[in-house]
Amino acid sequence: MTAKAQPFEDDWMEPELATLTRERFFDPEWFYERKFDGERCLAYRHGQSVRLMTRNRQDVSGTYPEIAAALAAQATRDFVVDGEVVALQRGATSFSRLQQRLGVHAPAEQLMRAVPVTYFIFDVLRADGEDVRPLPLRERKPLLRSLLSYDRAVRFTVHRSRNARAYWAQAQSSGWEGLVVKRAESRYVGGRSRDWLKFKAENSQEFVIGGFTDPQGSRAGFGALLIGYYDEAGQLAYAGKVGTGFDDATLASLHTALARLEQPQPPFDRGALPRVGVHWVRPELVGQVGFSEWTTAGQLRHPRYLGLRRDKDPASVTRERPS
Repeated sequence: MTAKAQPFEDDWMEPELATLTRERFFDPEWFYERKFDGERCLAYRHGQSVRLMTRNRQDVSGTYPEIAAALAAQATRDFVVDGEVVALQRGATSFSRLQQRLGVHAPAEQLMRAVPVTYFIFDVLRADGEDVRPLPLRERKPLLRSLLSYDRAVRFTVHRSRNARAYWAQAQSSGWEGLVVKRAESRYVGGRSRDWLKFKAENSQEFVIGGFTDPQGSRAGFGALLIGYYDEAGQLAYAGKVGTGFDDATLASLHTALARLEQPQPPFDRGALPRVGVHWVRPELVGQVGFSEWTTAGQLRHPRYLGLRRDKDPASVTRERPS
């Protein structure tokens, strides 16, 4: 282990990110974990101070006070752990349900009871003040298991190393987003890594919202979102329209947010854009979108809106390509 770490106020630790892959292998030298559909957070505890930080360094401790309280009650007083905040619905994680909690600071007791959240912790970066990122994952996981006590608000993320093929089948049949597959001997490194791989059971990723269309018929708010991603040259590429996945409340709230961002010119740098009944917006909002596949023209087939991603920087949104 290395020297004592500094308090988290001056000690941001970059989270490790998984790489999307089309590979499907089942190797006991890898750990297979459930992929959660929620908000990625690092939890920092130093003495009496607790903070939940998103991957773009937003403090969301006040958004999830029940999780912050559970972490503050731990006997271990100095740690940094990595995990995902989720809202469960019939055993599956629901990002749509979590939307009701995102961005709500100091939520009312009624909302916390209606939409309880759980922090699934899957890795540890600091334990009892020691930086443990250089340790292999096969040592970090048991260390994490013994470091904290777990309850409804804070849970340990189990993994499989054997019978992984059956676990993948369970992910597909249970409606999970997929699995995250991690090399057992790997150390924890910040940024995108091929030691962590994403096996997705369905296609979904983040997209920048660059506009919206007028509503049709009895629909209120807007008709569809116009979305895109940044290509290798840093240009915002158009990826098509998303017109499903909205309830009335989402249509109203999202239209209000988009109306504040309207601008006369499209933010997209390339792509065949619609020109009738459209409103362009500054590319400041990021939405999660599920879809069946990419077309040869570079647009989405059967897209559906899943929710806003307040933890993602629009400039970091690129097209996820399996390696």
